[in-house]
Amino acid sequence: MNLFIDAGNTRLKWCLANQDEVLASGTGSLEDENPLGMSGELIGKVVSVAISTVASEERRTHLAGSVEKLCQAPVRFYWSEQSRNGLMNAYQDVSRMGADRWHGMYGAWLDHRQGFAVLDAGSAVTVDYVDRHGQHLGGYILPGLQMMLRSLRTDAARIWFDPDQGLATDPGKSTGECVNHGLAWLSAAMIERVIADARKLSLSEILVTGGDADRLIGLGLPGISRPDLVLSGLRAIHAEETSG
Repeated sequence: MNLFIDAGNTRLKWCLANQDEVLASGTGSLEDENPLGMSGELIGKVVSVAISTVASEERRTHLAGSVEKLCQAPVRFYWSEQSRNGLMNAYQDVSRMGADRWHGMYGAWLDHRQGFAVLDAGSAVTVDYVDRHGQHLGGYILPGLQMMLRSLRTDAARIWFDPDQGLATDPGKSTGECVNHGLAWLSAAMIERVIADARKLSLSEILVTGGDADRLIGLGLPGISRPDLVLSGLRAIHAEETSG
């Protein structure tokens, strides 16, 4: 049984898989002593650990140490690559790309080879375009919903509002509505741009992952929800690297 982890800066997702079958999955916090929150009975069966992460070096080291305390299996971190199985990275220095973006694109490439966009709506929102030849065309990184909410609370102290994360985009008639409708309005504008880019670049599908994926779909993004896209790519790469 293999353990796969997709770790951000504070939260992580994990799954236990045996060959092509996912046996268990869950979420956790990097700040917890047991960041996986799984029982010892399950983790005792793990024979290898594969991790995709964008966490800081300090948090990455903490995560590795926590996992090593929970099980005796070797831990391997996977990073962005120049190319794999026909997928080609647009970055000249691939070490500068977050591993989750590469693994998400690879997970998409395995199932959607007619050109696609990957939109990962987490703490930051990342958008990446890949054409039908497997060429990564580049992308965008934007602040995510929670990041923008924190910025407004921290840097604009006189703006008081309840974080009512609705989907309305009409002009607000209270400070709370102005903030929450404004954030939805920004997201809707981003969605329009992604749709236009996908049409211009002849990309057949838009794949959406991350914690705010459903919110963006609710705002009109015509996307396919793939909540475990990063883990899917990570699992495939680990299988390719360890086969034979």
